[in-house]
Amino acid sequence: MAKAGQARVPTAEEWRRVFEVIQDHRHPEKNTAIMQISAKLGLRAQEIALLQIKEVARLKKSPPGFTLFKVMTLPAAYTKGANAMGRSTPKYVRRTVSFSVEEFDQVVAQIVDLAKAGVEIDPERFYPAVKKRSGQSRDLPLVDEALRDALTAYLALRLEKDPSAKPTDPLFVTQKGGAYSPNTLQEHMALILRGWAGIEKASSHSGRRSVITDIIHKQKKSLKVAQKVAGHKSASTTVIYDEPPEEAISDALKNLS
Repeated sequence: MAKAGQARVPTAEEWRRVFEVIQDHRHPEKNTAIMQISAKLGLRAQEIALLQIKEVARLKKSPPGFTLFKVMTLPAAYTKGANAMGRSTPKYVRRTVSFSVEEFDQVVAQIVDLAKAGVEIDPERFYPAVKKRSGQSRDLPLVDEALRDALTAYLALRLEKDPSAKPTDPLFVTQKGGAYSPNTLQEHMALILRGWAGIEKASSHSGRRSVITDIIHKQKKSLKVAQKVAGHKSASTTVIYDEPPEEAISDALKNLS
């Protein structure tokens, strides 16, 4: 069961409802493909927003068409979102800073010297450097039949509307024809899950949590497998997902003696 603040893991029945209700709204092919990628590959919304056509298919000129790949290769630059690709420039606001004892003593000494000299003190000058987090590239086999069907249907429509599309063009485009920003896609996926399908506490991260939870609890695969699929640099990050699914907790409470 999700902890406070975590995205809920939808049940199998709730996922069926997601894909059913999508058909009642505009752009069903695109929305189905987006949610299939989330639910079957566990990609972050930021990663889905950054996908290019060349990540999932090879375009053909004569005759026009495409061949869907058997494996999606996700570049490491996608993992931490659009900032790495120059697609957005979110402002980073630091909430906490940490120092070693030695570093703290040095900072205090510098501040004392500046204060004695009557120099105006800017706190940010003494913040330690931000450690950059690098993503992990990963290969994800496109083996799920529903996922392949969704990608095939969407790409056929995508190329029908834009025959001049290039391999480096965004896989998913907005109504205006541009790439999704990560925030916009996060909000759209949350709308599908909560607004359309009525799944409480679901978010764009629900598909990702569903995939990792399924691998660990239902399939009983090793944590290493889940880590590889998730693209986590450290297994300690994957362990966060190692929680009993909601169905298991509900069943336990239902069968109390």
